[in-house]
Amino acid sequence: MLELIVRRACILDGEALRTCDIGIAAGRIAAIEPALHGDGPELDAEDCLVVPGLIETHIHLDKTCILDRCRAEEGTLAEAVRETAKAKRGFTAEDVYARGRQTLQRCIAHGTMHVRTHVELDPVIGMAGFEGVSQLARDYAWAVEMELCVFPQEGLLNSPGTEDLLMQALRRGAKVLGAAPYTDTDPRGQIDRIFAIAREFDVDIDMHLDLAETTDGMQIEYVCRKTEEYGWGGRVTVGHATQLSLVPRPRYDEVAGLLARAGVAVTILPSTDLYLMGRSHDHAVPRGVVPAEPLRRAGVTCSLATNNVLNPFTPYGDGSLVRMANLYANVCHVARPAELAGCLDMITGSAARLLRLPGYGIAVGNAANLVAIDAHSPVDAVAMIAQTLWGIKNGRHSFTRARPVLHHL
Repeated sequence: MLELIVRRACILDGEALRTCDIGIAAGRIAAIEPALHGDGPELDAEDCLVVPGLIETHIHLDKTCILDRCRAEEGTLAEAVRETAKAKRGFTAEDVYARGRQTLQRCIAHGTMHVRTHVELDPVIGMAGFEGVSQLARDYAWAVEMELCVFPQEGLLNSPGTEDLLMQALRRGAKVLGAAPYTDTDPRGQIDRIFAIAREFDVDIDMHLDLAETTDGMQIEYVCRKTEEYGWGGRVTVGHATQLSLVPRPRYDEVAGLLARAGVAVTILPSTDLYLMGRSHDHAVPRGVVPAEPLRRAGVTCSLATNNVLNPFTPYGDGSLVRMANLYANVCHVARPAELAGCLDMITGSAARLLRLPGYGIAVGNAANLVAIDAHSPVDAVAMIAQTLWGIKNGRHSFTRARPVLHHL
């Protein structure tokens, strides 16, 4: 007995598009047919593109929506870290929850159904951020699956007590261990310790890495070596990597090969990197956004993500991953249809591989996690920043959005 039939859904079947009906029962996809026969509730997708739930691989819900407490005048990484550190002194679990909820609800309304959120731990904030975001994850489990990545934004080796907090969070259910090597005077020392802790707790690693305006002190090759040394291939992600966007093509290709061989994924954060990078230039300003297509061709798993929203790291944002895909396409001169479609893949299928999500995708037996986008192809979705119309999470509606209506004279 089907509980819902989604009619006229345009889905990707490999690289081809086809229109079909999707039958849902017990929260899972029970059938995919050109024309399903059955009684019960129906939802007409109107030939719109229907994709699996969008995936946010890198966001900071604990420090979102704090512009009213911070200055954002220099637009530098140093200012962002400094101002956020000041604001954190006033964070409570309740405050983190309230602010995080604002951004998370926007993400849900834009079709996001899986989130990896980075959470800062240090002796100043203690476990307040972790507790606030953990409660958020429990309360919104009906609409989105969240995993917490705990990391030392203020440094690890330089910040006594932080390591104990990280271990406490891992014992309490954090699934991923993060890092920010550039915050320590010994970046490789932090990287070494993070790999050792990850092995001890058997968790994945997701690092903020190589966020700078020059190529001095790049650590991405070292992370690849450590990944191979620990046998952690497929379990390590680096975010930002803005320095990689500044190297000549021969070295870029060499690093791409290292990443692919080691099994290190890359998350690109266009909005933040555009805002923070290039501040020292008064002309020919570097963009700081890593082009993903050469990495993808080399076999590197890549995702696009939001990072920060309405704080000194990124003083804007609405939680729309489709908008982020379009922003990336603009910055990196993406125009070929296959590459535009690849932008959508980096917030769906490729992002699922990065998070190692089982049973992701529109297939019989998988969870009925579906999002309708007001477009007829992945290319149109990205090119037009097409809006999401509705979402179904585990077989039940999670959001709806009405199309605008023009009132003619």
